[in-house]
Amino acid sequence: MTQPSAAPRAAYPHFLTIPTRWMDNDVYGHVNNVVYYSYFDTVVNDYLIRAGVLDFEAGATIGLVVETQCNYFSSLAFPDRVEAGLRVARLGSTSVRYEVGLFKEGNDEACAQGHFVHVYVDRLTRRPVALPDALRAALEPLA
Repeated sequence: MTQPSAAPRAAYPHFLTIPTRWMDNDVYGHVNNVVYYSYFDTVVNDYLIRAGVLDFEAGATIGLVVETQCNYFSSLAFPDRVEAGLRVARLGSTSVRYEVGLFKEGNDEACAQGHFVHVYVDRLTRRPVALPDALRAALEPLA
């Protein structure tokens, strides 16, 4: 099995700083693996909300996670501040592959990196729909 390598900080066009919390640490003294996925979710959804393309309460189109993956390279621990880098690896007709790198504040080497794929669906029917033009336009700078 080939060991994955982390993409450099420069590979991510957008960053969000996320403080770790005391409760993020587990009994081993580092941020628990499940919390990394919450950082992924936070950077993506923060970007979409600020770009005005995610109305999680009433929007007609919502993104459902259908695939996720993370590689860990070094530990994060409270009180680290995480700089979550975001890029779009693929803009499909109904789906987006988001890639995220998690960096300790000021560091150039990722502690972890991974991805998740959103399939965009109609809120009521849960059937796939074409990416709305506004969403596509908001994501193109990250591609």
